[in-house]
Amino acid sequence: MFSKDRWEEILEALSANKFRTLLTAFGVFWGITILVLLLALVNGLKNGVTADFGNFATNSMFMWTQQTSISYKGLPKGRSYDYKIGDVEALKAEIPELKYVSPRLQLGGFNGANNVTHGTKTGAFQVNGDYPEYIKQQPMDITSGRFISYSDINAKRKSCVIGTDVVKGLYNKGENPLGTYVKINGVNFMVVGTFKASNSQGDQEEDANTIFVPFTAFAQAFNSGDDVGWMALTAQDGMSITDIKPKIFDIIKSRHNIHPDDDRAIGNFDLSEAFGRVNGLFSILGFVGYFVGSLVLMSGIIGISNIMLIVVKERTKEIGIRRALGASPWTIKSQILQESLLLTIASGMVGISFAAGIIWILNYVLDSSGPVENFANPSVSMSVVFIALFILVISGLLAGLIPANSATKMKPVDALRID
Repeated sequence: MFSKDRWEEILEALSANKFRTLLTAFGVFWGITILVLLLALVNGLKNGVTADFGNFATNSMFMWTQQTSISYKGLPKGRSYDYKIGDVEALKAEIPELKYVSPRLQLGGFNGANNVTHGTKTGAFQVNGDYPEYIKQQPMDITSGRFISYSDINAKRKSCVIGTDVVKGLYNKGENPLGTYVKINGVNFMVVGTFKASNSQGDQEEDANTIFVPFTAFAQAFNSGDDVGWMALTAQDGMSITDIKPKIFDIIKSRHNIHPDDDRAIGNFDLSEAFGRVNGLFSILGFVGYFVGSLVLMSGIIGISNIMLIVVKERTKEIGIRRALGASPWTIKSQILQESLLLTIASGMVGISFAAGIIWILNYVLDSSGPVENFANPSVSMSVVFIALFILVISGLLAGLIPANSATKMKPVDALRID
């Protein structure tokens, strides 16, 4: 039950030595500030790093061919092979857990530069032959027109979607590229859309220098037959591409006479697995943040406990008088605990507010100065605030428990004898 007299007495006791109280409260203030800031910085790092995955289907895998490392069925090791369009159809037919299987053909990039011209202007750009679903695996911002469609695929239409740096390199300022033609290795393609590279795990500058064309038109124009350069595979929602990967490898190995144990023959990058490792790393960092912050906070709590012991010793005679007048041990103990809780929670709340102010300033500076690589939006959730408050309450009780027990153990007669 609320007692005005009790709280006035508690406030008077804490304000009796203001400087000592402030120094004691500073330990808790600083500890909770460090705890919240550490967790915010960890979250900022996590946001910055995982933003690289944000525009990819995080349950995807990219797969390419490598030389075999084990001889098999009379075929030597070190043998090269190519994926075929039939592999794509087989994966779609035999693994219903796959949502998208996007084959790609490529000019430029790691296969060497290629010439793209428009009028009198020439540039070297990467050209990708893709299917329409690739935009669902790696979203991009279509700034005008559209992306390639299945009507383009079925008709083998020589259309293309060009990046912002391609527009800058081949077109005059203010010129509308839609409906115009670019010549790729001597073959004309009509521009049906433009796109802007979004945040992704890939190289944004390289993305902006990219041209997308229909897979079938690419194969026809550049005589690649039924070859496939590499594939992007995405699992159905709620399923893990990592779990499906062995089945994918088995089908590919069977179709290309690769030894069942020769995993080196299939190059792959499992984005889901990588994303899981990153999340695991930041879970550990979050734990470290809690651990280090709690240790700093604990030093402040120990300071409060020591000061409360001193306060109890200074008020020994007062406690003895109150006991002699009939105050119960619990009445004495509850007052000491309330003083400890008030000091802990008040200083802790100021620390949380101070940390929130620093976080706000950090975000303001980041918004004003532009994005910082691998660091974005340092923040803490409300759950962290509630956890901090819970820690403060428990810490306040622990800080006052030893002094409170000490105050109630002394007999009233002994307390009254102390000068």
